[in-house]
Amino acid sequence: MPKVSAIIPTHNRAEFLRSAITSVLNQTFQNFEIVIVDDASKDHTREVIANFNDTRIRVVYNQVSKGDAGARNIGVMNSNCNYIAFLDDDDEWLPEKLKIQSDLLDNSPSEVGGVCTGHFVVEKMNGRVLSTHSPENGDLSKENFITTSSIFLRRECFEKCGLFDESMPTSSDYDMWIRISKNFSFKSIKKPLVKRYIHENSLTLNYEKMTKGREILFKKHEDYFKTNPREYSYQYIDLGVLYCYKGDIRKGREAFSKSIRINPYDIRSYFNIALSFLGVEGFRKLKKAKEKMFM
Repeated sequence: MPKVSAIIPTHNRAEFLRSAITSVLNQTFQNFEIVIVDDASKDHTREVIANFNDTRIRVVYNQVSKGDAGARNIGVMNSNCNYIAFLDDDDEWLPEKLKIQSDLLDNSPSEVGGVCTGHFVVEKMNGRVLSTHSPENGDLSKENFITTSSIFLRRECFEKCGLFDESMPTSSDYDMWIRISKNFSFKSIKKPLVKRYIHENSLTLNYEKMTKGREILFKKHEDYFKTNPREYSYQYIDLGVLYCYKGDIRKGREAFSKSIRINPYDIRSYFNIALSFLGVEGFRKLKKAKEKMFM
């Protein structure tokens, strides 16, 4: 039996999928199986998969789309290995990823449930690296520092903590890591071993789903986040920004106001409320200008 199950959920991203699969096959560590979950794609995904002649690749075809969480769960349930790694269909692994993570988890105590890595954020159209992220703080109450395409987990994490919550439109990964963290610890590798691509169809730009998912997350783990008021306050600032980007200034101000109630000493809450009076376009322009300054 292979050592690692590489799970790739995919939906209508045939051309991106080709590169994702290739990045797994090009790993220096070769003791793996690939479980592709085709989440009811309508494009030529089947043809792309069929072009790979490798017996380690298995495919599960969903007749009805289950979404990201549902597709990942099906991948887990159809995998056979003690270690599980996920790869989004529009991302890529660098060649040494599985080798480095497997070695580290092999030599870690059983209470370490998983290993995450740093990642590059890359613009898909031109291959330009926009930023580099390293999981340095290890504090999930502050932010989701674990990129799904970077995580490498023991199967026991799912056996003990359950699967991804399919009721969440987004943030089901964040929810999963929090639940795992209550029973296991994580180790992190600062080195970027994943290319995380940004493109016009990225879920990261779907503010409607992002705000809904984040609201569910905060309600579900309110006690967890409340243990760190300073960071919990910042989480609501981030939510308010998402609402303003979405075009819902009223909900954005509500989130900023809640941030102030949680921690009245964070000047960023007041700054963002003030920016909201510039309207949606004014808010977006100033925030994005600030982001570019610090890239």
